[in-house]
Amino acid sequence: MSEVIALPLPRAVSDLPPLSVGVEEEFLLVDPGTGQLVPLAAEVLGGARSGLDLQTEMTLYQVESATRVCRSMAEVREQLLAARRALAGLASARGARIVATGTPVLGGVRPPPLTDSDRYRTIAAEYGSLVDGLTICGCHVHIGIPDEDTGVVIANHLRQWLPVLLAISANSPFSDGRDTGYASWRYLSWSPWPSAGAPPWFESAEDYRRATRVLRSGGAALDPAMIYWDVRLSAHHPTVELRVCDVAATVDEAVVLAALVRAIAATALAGVPAQRVPDLALRTALWRAARDGLDGAGIEPVSGRLVPAVDMVRALVDWTRPALRAAGDEDLVVDGIDRLLLDGTGAVRQRRAFRRGGSPVDVVAMLVAQT
Repeated sequence: MSEVIALPLPRAVSDLPPLSVGVEEEFLLVDPGTGQLVPLAAEVLGGARSGLDLQTEMTLYQVESATRVCRSMAEVREQLLAARRALAGLASARGARIVATGTPVLGGVRPPPLTDSDRYRTIAAEYGSLVDGLTICGCHVHIGIPDEDTGVVIANHLRQWLPVLLAISANSPFSDGRDTGYASWRYLSWSPWPSAGAPPWFESAEDYRRATRVLRSGGAALDPAMIYWDVRLSAHHPTVELRVCDVAATVDEAVVLAALVRAIAATALAGVPAQRVPDLALRTALWRAARDGLDGAGIEPVSGRLVPAVDMVRALVDWTRPALRAAGDEDLVVDGIDRLLLDGTGAVRQRRAFRRGGSPVDVVAMLVAQT
């Protein structure tokens, strides 16, 4: 077995230079009148001349944006706002709207219409009806790394906080016009993929690569980009990529997530030890986070005790506070979490819109305005 990674670590978070960060957001395209999905991604992005990184996704119901490499949360916020505004304008020009929700409130065609790509057609042929559940939207946060061993250290630290980050971002209670009973149905929809879910604990970058070879040799992933773990080393960038979160309901919530992820990474590199959570305990905690969001109980993953989910969030903020303070993000995160606990997660606000209007279409209308 490989030895546990030993990196030269600074004595304090304040010794670290600011870690670079980037954020990707996925959105659904809907008809403004009916709230139904519309397969217009190619047409919407065909008119893109904004200079922003706007992309198609696997289905024609989705569009995606990606920030440039950022050094501050102010940069992240500015670029996310610009991308949402650009996509909203492009969609409107085609008679559509973008919505930030993890799952379609109203169902679309199954299998969904795919973007014209040989790779996507191969995935559909290899994985069959799993593709039916791919009309889902996440928020991915990238942290720049100098090498893969550093990325594994950060990934191991992020791993213990995956349920808390999922609960904070929970924004997909509806699917096919009904309440699923989950705060993040997106996470459950994604779970059947053989390379999805929480990764194992890795002892080294070679240990990580060995695990990915197992998935690829068995056909569970066709290429490195199909390693769909909740946190992974990026297939295309020198980053560690956090993938557990639903797409954030608002730009400000996406910025809070990015700040927390960067703070966890900085805390890892400052030498604060991570908890090696057993796989089954982590899987159970993730299921509970997907079900309850911040409204119910979370699972303290080492002891297995049920605790209020908000206590887990406060524990994360306290654990990362030195890193947040060093980056100048402490007030941003504390205020953002306080607002989230007051107003409710994206899932809570979707359910509130349904109770007010009595129809899933009212939920979509709220999402259009909120996005």
